[in-house]
Amino acid sequence: MIVKQIMHKNVITLSSDDTISLALKTMKQNKIRHIPIVNEDHNLVGIVTERDVKDASPSIFQLELKEDFLNKPINSIMSTNLITGHPLDFVEELAAVLIENNIGCLPILQDSKLVGILTETDMLNTFVKLTGADQPGSHIEIKVPNIAGKLAEVSSILHKRRVNISSVLVYPDCDDQYKILVFRIQTMNITMIVNDLQAEGYEVLWPNVSGNER
Repeated sequence: MIVKQIMHKNVITLSSDDTISLALKTMKQNKIRHIPIVNEDHNLVGIVTERDVKDASPSIFQLELKEDFLNKPINSIMSTNLITGHPLDFVEELAAVLIENNIGCLPILQDSKLVGILTETDMLNTFVKLTGADQPGSHIEIKVPNIAGKLAEVSSILHKRRVNISSVLVYPDCDDQYKILVFRIQTMNITMIVNDLQAEGYEVLWPNVSGNER
């Protein structure tokens, strides 16, 4: 999946000369936490976030400074050393960028122009959709040897039961000789499927029908 499939394209922006008060009002009205700041050519020059405002805001004990602060231009608090993405970047790569840099959004640029914004909320929504967790179904986890062909073998067992697979995730086990296959399947009755898998010698971690700890 690439970024342009999930990014917000109708981005709310402000200029660097707009006031901090307007930025706060815009965030509240639109229920957003990040506003890209652009110039007259729609080139990105900065970004202002709720965190920027809170960090720069006067103490609650300095109420007389509050009005002066709110009337200051955005360029007095906006971040200018920005990390950006491109519409054709892969979503998983930019997810890693968000985590590594502890940031909540990425402006998306094409030909130096702002064309979208990608937020951590977009990432979470995408993860939910990719895992099929937003659709009715069942969750199965199977521990298999870490050798080629095991995913195909397990999938063929599900195929025999004519079960549609919503998503498949693969992650390593604590023992490098094994990996965990996580299937989201479109059925609520999985007893027979679990029996089939166990009959073929697979260790089903979930559902834990035996009652043993994982």
